[in-house]
Amino acid sequence: MTDLHPFIAGLPKAELHVHHVGSASPRIVAELAARHPDSKVPTDPEALADYFTFTDFAHFIEVYLSVVDLVRTPEDVRLLTFEVARDMARQNIRYAELTITPYSSTRRGIDEKAFMEAIEDARRAAEKELGVILRWCFDIPGEAGLEAAAETARLAVDLRPEGLVSFGLGGPEIGVPRPQFKPYFDAARAAGLHSVPHAGETTGPETVWDAIRELGAERIGHGTSSVRDPELLAHLAEHRIALEVCPTSNIATRAVADLDAHPVKEMVAAGVLVTINSDDPPMFGSDLNNEYAVAARLLDLDERGLAQLAKNAVEASFLDPAGKEKLNAEIDTYTEQWLAR
Repeated sequence: MTDLHPFIAGLPKAELHVHHVGSASPRIVAELAARHPDSKVPTDPEALADYFTFTDFAHFIEVYLSVVDLVRTPEDVRLLTFEVARDMARQNIRYAELTITPYSSTRRGIDEKAFMEAIEDARRAAEKELGVILRWCFDIPGEAGLEAAAETARLAVDLRPEGLVSFGLGGPEIGVPRPQFKPYFDAARAAGLHSVPHAGETTGPETVWDAIRELGAERIGHGTSSVRDPELLAHLAEHRIALEVCPTSNIATRAVADLDAHPVKEMVAAGVLVTINSDDPPMFGSDLNNEYAVAARLLDLDERGLAQLAKNAVEASFLDPAGKEKLNAEIDTYTEQWLAR
C-alpha cells in the first residue's frame, strides 16, 4: 500500500474547523502556564500529554477551559495566534478559519479593543511572514449562556475586525438547545457574517436541523449524528451545507466509539460536502496532516482523492473567489507534479 504521508505533507490545504486556544502546542501551553504559575496546567510539555487525556466530552471542556484561563493579556493573545499560524505553515495550510471565543478573554479582563488589535496584528504578520491567510469565526461558548451570546454578537458586529468572516456556537450541546441563540445569529447574519454553528456531535440529528432552520447554518461543525437521518443527509447534500468533520477529535471526546465506527463514509456516500479538520489538534495528539491520513484510510483515497478533499475545504470556505481559484490551482499543480514524478 502506498504511503500517502509524504504527499499529504506537501499538499496545499485549507482548514475550516480549528479552535484558537485549542490549537496551542504543548510548547506554547507550557510557556503560557509558566507565565501564570497559579494555573493547574502543567508547565512541562511532556506532562501535557497526560493532562490532555480525556474521559469524556465534559472532561474535555473542563481541561479546555483551564487552558483558556492561561490567555490573560493581549501579549498572550498575540503570541498564541501567531504561533498557531506557524504550526499551520509547517503543514502547508495556506488558509484557515480560526474559531475564536472572544468572550472567554474579555470576561477575564482583556480589553476588547486590545484583543482585536492582538489577533489582527498576528493575522497580518502570519500572512506576510508565513504565507498563511487567517480569517476569524467568533463563536459563542454555549455553556456560558445568553449573556455570552449577546456579548459575542456585540463584539462581532460593533468591533468587527477585518479578518472576521463568520459566527459560530461551540461548547456542550446537551442541555444547550440551539434555537435560543437565534436572535444573536440573526444579528450577526444581518451584519454580513456567515453562520457556522457546532451541531450533532454529542446529540442527535434534530440539533443539526435546529442549526439549519433556526440559525441559518451554512456549514455544520461536526454533524456526526446526521447519518441517522437520511432526509437530513439529502438536505445537506442538496444545499451544499458542508460538514466540518474532525475524526480524531470525535474519538478523543467519545462522540464516536472508534475510528472504524466513524460515519464519514456514509456522509460521502450520501453526496454531502465533507471537509476534514483537526479541531483542537495538540489536545488530541493530532494535526491536519494526520487527519488527512486518517480520512484516506477511512475513505480508501489515493492522491487524487486527497486532493479533492483539499478542494472540498476550499469550496466550503469563505475565502474570496480569486483566493479560491488560486488555492485550487496550487492543489492541482502540486498533485499533477507529484503524480508525474
